[in-house]
Amino acid sequence: METLESELTCPICLELFEDPLLLPCAHSLCFSCAHRILVSSCSSGESIEPITAFQCPTCRYVISLNHRGLDGLKRNVTLQNIIDRFQKASVSGPNSPSESRRERTYRPSTAMSSERIACQFCEQDPPRDAVKTCITCEVSYCDRCLRATHPNKKPFTSHRLVEPVPDTHLRGITCLDHENEKQTLEMNLTNLVKRNSELENQMAKLIQICQQVEVNTAMHEAKLMEECDELVEIIQQRKQMIAVKIKETKVMKLRKLAQQVANCRQCLERSTVLINQAEHILKENDQARFLQSAKNIAERVAMATASSQVLIPDINFNDAFENFALDFSREKKLLEGLDYLTAPNPPSIREELCTASHDTITVHWISDDEFSISSYELQYTIFTGQANFISLYNSVDSWMIVPNIKQNHYTVHGLQSGTRYIFIVKAINQAGSRNSEPTRLKTNSQPFKLDPKMTHKKLKISNDGLQMEKDESSLKKSHTPERFSGTGCYGAAGNIFIDSGCHYWEVVMGSSTWYAIGIAYKSAPKNEWIGKNASSWVFSRCNSNFVVRHNNKEMLVDVPPQLKRLGVLLDYDNNMLSFYDPANSLHLHTFDVTFILPVCPTFTIWNKSLMILSGLPAPDFIDYPERQECNCRPQESPYVSGMKTCH
Repeated sequence: METLESELTCPICLELFEDPLLLPCAHSLCFSCAHRILVSSCSSGESIEPITAFQCPTCRYVISLNHRGLDGLKRNVTLQNIIDRFQKASVSGPNSPSESRRERTYRPSTAMSSERIACQFCEQDPPRDAVKTCITCEVSYCDRCLRATHPNKKPFTSHRLVEPVPDTHLRGITCLDHENEKQTLEMNLTNLVKRNSELENQMAKLIQICQQVEVNTAMHEAKLMEECDELVEIIQQRKQMIAVKIKETKVMKLRKLAQQVANCRQCLERSTVLINQAEHILKENDQARFLQSAKNIAERVAMATASSQVLIPDINFNDAFENFALDFSREKKLLEGLDYLTAPNPPSIREELCTASHDTITVHWISDDEFSISSYELQYTIFTGQANFISLYNSVDSWMIVPNIKQNHYTVHGLQSGTRYIFIVKAINQAGSRNSEPTRLKTNSQPFKLDPKMTHKKLKISNDGLQMEKDESSLKKSHTPERFSGTGCYGAAGNIFIDSGCHYWEVVMGSSTWYAIGIAYKSAPKNEWIGKNASSWVFSRCNSNFVVRHNNKEMLVDVPPQLKRLGVLLDYDNNMLSFYDPANSLHLHTFDVTFILPVCPTFTIWNKSLMILSGLPAPDFIDYPERQECNCRPQESPYVSGMKTCH
C-alpha cells in the first residue's frame, strides 16, 4: 500500500492527488498545484500578460494552454476514482491499510485482546470470561457454556469459532467467504497503478523521442537547404564566369570583324574611284591626252592588282566559338546522384601488385567508389597462426595503424625479415568506414654473402660471394682468428649475425656428397667440425648418410638420395632451426634451440662446391611457427644418447 500511495502522490504538494489534471505528456498534477505554478510565474515575471504555457514538473515537457487556461485541460477521472477507493480502503481497518481482513480477524489488535469479553450465556453474575466467539451465531461463550450449548456436532460443525471479539467488531469479520477479496483488489490495484506508471514513463520517452525527431528533422532539412543553396551558388558563379568569357570573346570577334569591314569598305572605295577614272580615260578621244593620262592610270591599276593581297582584307575569320565547348554530362550525373553519403564499399588488396624486401612491404589496393572516400587507413600485425582471426582482430594493442593515406598504395618500413604479416585497409568518409578482407603478406629473408675473412684457406669464394668450392692450391690467404683453420674442416660463414626475426635461405649442393650446413655462434671453435660442439647446429651428408648434428651428437635423417637443394629456416624469435627439401616440399628436421647469442650461417664442404641463395621468402608449404613431422631416426652410434629430437 505504501508503494501504491507513492504512485498516487502529487509531485508538487506531496499529498494524494486532489482534482488531478491529465497533462498532454501523460503525467498528472493537482488543479490547485497547477494554479499555484501559474500564479508564481505571473508574480515573478515582468509582464502582466496571462501565462499560456508551463512545464510539467515531472518530465519538463512544455504544456501549452488555450484561452480557457487550466480549465482547458482534461480531468484525470480514472485517477480520482482510484484515489477515492484507496482512501476508503485505508480507513476501513483499525491498523495500516496493508493489513488484510484475515489478519484483522484472526489476530486482534493489542487493545482488542486486552479488553474483557463476557460470556453471553452465563447465568451467574458477573458472567465468566469468554474463550471463543462464534461468527455464525454472533455469540461469545465461556468454556463451560461452549461445551454445553455449542457442541462440535451438527449443525454446529460448519460454524466458525474465533478468539473472543466484541459485538462491535463482528460486522467486519462475519463474511469470511470473501475475506481475500479486499487483498486481491489491493494487489490488482497496485499492479494497475504500477502499470499506469510504466505506461506514463514509456509515453514520456516516446514524446521525448518525437520531439527529438522533430528537432533532427528540422536540423537535416536546414542542412539540406544549406548544401543545395551552396551548390546553386557555385553554379551561379560558374555561370556568370563563363558568360563573361563568352561576352569578352564576342567583343573581341566583333572588334576584329568591324576593322575588317572598314578595311573592305576603304579598299572598295579606292577600287571604285580607280575604275571610274579608267573608264573615263577610255572614253577620251584626244589621243595625246589619252596617252598622257592612260599611262598613270595603267600604273595605278597594275599596282592595285599587284598589291591585291594587301588591299583585300583577311576574311579567313569565322563565327565559331571553338574554345567554348560545354559538356556538363559528368556534372549532371553527379547531381542526379545527390543523396545522403553512405560508408564507402570495402577496398580490395591486390596481392599481385604487392612487393616486399627483407624489411619493407608495399601494399596496393583498389576501391569501387574512390570519389566518396576521404582517406584510407592501413592496419597490420604479425601473423601468429591463429585460426580464429576475430580474436586476433580484437587484440587492438597488437595492431599498427597508419592513418590518413591519400593514395591507393603504401610502403611499410622497419618490418622483421622473413615474417608473415596480416594487412587490412580501411576506406573512410564522413558517413563511416569499411574494411577490406585481411590479406597475408610476408617479408623476404635478410640477404647475405659468404665472408672471405672467415673462409678456410683451401676454399675459393666466387666474386659475387655466393659460391664456394674446394681448392687445395689456394693457400694465399692470411691467417686470422675468425678464419676456419682446422685440418679437414673446410668451413665458411655468412657475413651476417642474426639476433631476431625469421630467415630462410637455400643451398644448392650440386654433385657434392660431403658437406655440412647450419648455424653457429661467433664463439664456436673454428678448428673443428661445426656441429661437434654446443655452439653449432648442422645438417650434414657423408656420402649416402644424412644426419643432423649438435654438441657431438648425431641423428640419421631419411632424405631422398636425389637431394640437390637444401632449405634452411631460422626462426630466432621462436627458438627453432629447421631444414627442408624444397623440391619435394618436405620437412626434414627441426632443432629446438634456446638462443642466447647472435648466430651466423655456416657452410662446410669436403668435395665439389656449394652455392647459397639468400634473401628468399619462405615457401608457402612452410607453415611456421607451427611444428611439423620430421623424418628423423636415432643413429646407432655412441653419440645418440641425449640427442634432442624435434616435436
